[in-house]
Amino acid sequence: MSGLTIFVPQAESSFSEEEEEKLQVAFLLEKQDLHLVLETISFILEQAVYHNLKPASLQQQLQSIHLDQDKAEAFASAWAAAGQDTIEKFRQRVLTPQKLETIGWQLNLQMAESMQAKLKSPRAVLELGVCSEDSKNLKKVFVEFSHQELFEFYNKLETIQAQLDSLT
Repeated sequence: MSGLTIFVPQAESSFSEEEEEKLQVAFLLEKQDLHLVLETISFILEQAVYHNLKPASLQQQLQSIHLDQDKAEAFASAWAAAGQDTIEKFRQRVLTPQKLETIGWQLNLQMAESMQAKLKSPRAVLELGVCSEDSKNLKKVFVEFSHQELFEFYNKLETIQAQLDSLT
């Protein structure tokens, strides 16, 4: 895994919980499907920022991957209206890539305090050793997961892997 570059964007949501519920109703989507749509739109726009695309070029690129013409035109129109402002906002952000150097893990099992209760609470802890490109100081990041959280994280990684596989 050494050499993997990690970009950590600001953890901000474009929509409030109430707005997301309205979008779900308006588009007749389940919450998970809505999140996938929003993540896909974000990915497309982030790529447009990264490559500093012109609206016509964005539309052409989207049509080349078989996106319907009307949808590609909608992206291009939105990009024409707000693209330069978006690019400028990204330029003002400081984004230092982090390289994943080490991975460790451990399993913690918390037992109930009462001898009569047999409640067990397993927690997985990932230890990620990261360092920035301009520094060789290894910083350790610990992430704790419940069984459900780890399963959801695994599914996200599977989605990312499928997207990467589709690009190669």
